[in-house]
Amino acid sequence: MIGSTPIYADYNATTPVDEEVLEEMLPFLRKRFGNASSSHLLGKQARQAVDEARRRVAAAIGCGPNEIIFTSGGSESNNLAIKGVAFKNKERGRHIITSTIEHPSVLNPCRYLEDRGFDVTYLPVDEYGLVSVEDLSNAIQDETVLITIMHANNEVGTIEPISEVGRLAKELGIYFHTDAAQSLGKIPVDVGELGVDLLTIAGHKLYAPKGVGALYVRAGTRLEPLIHGAAHEFGLRAGTEAVASIVALGKACEMAEDGLDLLSLRLTKFRERLFQLLLMGAPGLRLNGHPADHLPNTLNIGFPGVTGAVLLKNTPEVAASPGSACHADATEISPVLSAMGVAQEYALGAIRLSLGKYTTEDEIDVIADALCTSYIRLLDGDLRKANN
Repeated sequence: MIGSTPIYADYNATTPVDEEVLEEMLPFLRKRFGNASSSHLLGKQARQAVDEARRRVAAAIGCGPNEIIFTSGGSESNNLAIKGVAFKNKERGRHIITSTIEHPSVLNPCRYLEDRGFDVTYLPVDEYGLVSVEDLSNAIQDETVLITIMHANNEVGTIEPISEVGRLAKELGIYFHTDAAQSLGKIPVDVGELGVDLLTIAGHKLYAPKGVGALYVRAGTRLEPLIHGAAHEFGLRAGTEAVASIVALGKACEMAEDGLDLLSLRLTKFRERLFQLLLMGAPGLRLNGHPADHLPNTLNIGFPGVTGAVLLKNTPEVAASPGSACHADATEISPVLSAMGVAQEYALGAIRLSLGKYTTEDEIDVIADALCTSYIRLLDGDLRKANN
């Protein structure tokens, strides 16, 4: 803890806005406040800024600028991708394939579609959180119109075999969407290599503000808009553009792409150091997630004998999460860990430590020491109570 401020280890929940990103967006909150659809000078300045941001986002994932649709964030992008494909292509089929460990903004739109006559297959995952391409292949039907599998899991960091799924989907002419909210800025994301037709980006996961995101839509993909109005965003997302936030997203994507290799190496080093320090300070912990195919910044650890929420409550020096920030009840087993078959004692005691560009090596040592100290005290307290 630095003064009264805990060490931040919850970058998968959200990131701070980078100073360079903030500086670039501020003019569009002040003097350059024009509507990007206006024809006067202030409007033209705004339009140029939006166009440049679109180019930057496109460059970061290897697509054309006209394939980027700006949204309010990852949840809207996921909803637009899933519902948009389903409703626009329902004459082709009403079957969708996803996995059991997707973000709620994927699972809930799928459930919404089930209530409206669509059939959804929820693929299981193995003990590491990996989807089987063979299982997916076996689940495909003549009616399958969309596959949606996340690029990397937000809780355990496991990276899914997206390129393999992409090749299969392309061979069969099935639309393929991936939620890349957690992967962009941490590992390479190239839509051509991944073989996706739609890809979700969330600004606040890569040092842009909350409330802005993007959806990559491969040229030729048939999509029904969710928000109807004027012809903004190529007719796929009506509403006056949030110019300052869009500018911020463009800058953040450019910075993420430029510094990716060095940041990935640094975060991998810190993650491994943190893992080893935790194991030394509290033997018997369990790693949740894939031991090799994982995000460089994400460490999900099961502490047996306690709950993750109680452990973190007793470790005020560390700001982290028992699991996804989108699951409010931290006293229950995470649906992701449950789908992975993690034993109850490790699943209840799970915490997610996610590192970022501002994490320092000294902070890694403090995090490990604070968590191990709290854990041992909690166990000792339980033992004393049991003996009394």
